[in-house]
Amino acid sequence: MDTIFNKEFWINEWEKDKTSDTYSVHRGFSTPEYWDKAAGTYNQNKKEVRNRRLEKTLAAFKRNNLLFKGMSVLEIGCGTGMVSIALAKKGARVTALDFSEGMLEKFRQDITPDIKKNITILCEDWHKMDIKEKGWEKKFDLVIAFMSPGVATPKAFFKMMRCSKKGCAIRGWASKGTHPILADLWEKIMGTSLEDKPQSILYKINLLFSLGIFPEITFDTIAWSQNTTVKEEFDRQKAFFQKISNKPDDELELILQDSLEAISEGNRIVRTHKGLTATAVWQMNPGAIP
Repeated sequence: MDTIFNKEFWINEWEKDKTSDTYSVHRGFSTPEYWDKAAGTYNQNKKEVRNRRLEKTLAAFKRNNLLFKGMSVLEIGCGTGMVSIALAKKGARVTALDFSEGMLEKFRQDITPDIKKNITILCEDWHKMDIKEKGWEKKFDLVIAFMSPGVATPKAFFKMMRCSKKGCAIRGWASKGTHPILADLWEKIMGTSLEDKPQSILYKINLLFSLGIFPEITFDTIAWSQNTTVKEEFDRQKAFFQKISNKPDDELELILQDSLEAISEGNRIVRTHKGLTATAVWQMNPGAIP
């Protein structure tokens, strides 16, 4: 039993998870090309926006003394910037980081003049950043990584925490979700059924426990749909499978085109999303980070 309270146990368990479909799915989502193609389909409907649970998230920050005017925030993998914008409206000074210029362009379009001075946007890859060179060690009151491939390794996760002087927050999938289009394409392209159980956040949470950090954890069931053109979906899926498949591009493109046209109606496709997310918010424990 003592083993599971040892940080090395959870680091090793997390790093061993590199032979599963989940790791391959993470790789598919780990390129700016994928997110550039996906950007146009985000923030299209109110249900998708509600699923970000912004008010609930801000309330959790406040309960943990991590929401106050003038605070400094770093968001890793900010995407279209909904969380960063909400914090800026509360008076936070936000540094928002993402490696996808497509997602950041949507973000910029939503920044209103009253908060423009509170937001700094950086198009950079978190994995490649030197936080010591940046002067970011213990610089920010709050560091956030929500649904971000940027903290998909122990090294990147610890780097995130080293940037915080007060607290951190993460969000990720806590159970296997439903991805009908991806599952169908996976079987045709990869030759097996998709067994994606994206629960790396559970490694993170248990790793925090082993460090003597006990976050506030909440779970939310989310569901929404995105309406895309066949071309948008084709480009997104091509960027994904090019990263993980050994198939030549011409063969890959043929499978994608035939499969997506077969499920389209009027040259449009409805993507459905459903799953369980976990959000963890915690105050930093000085000296706990290796």
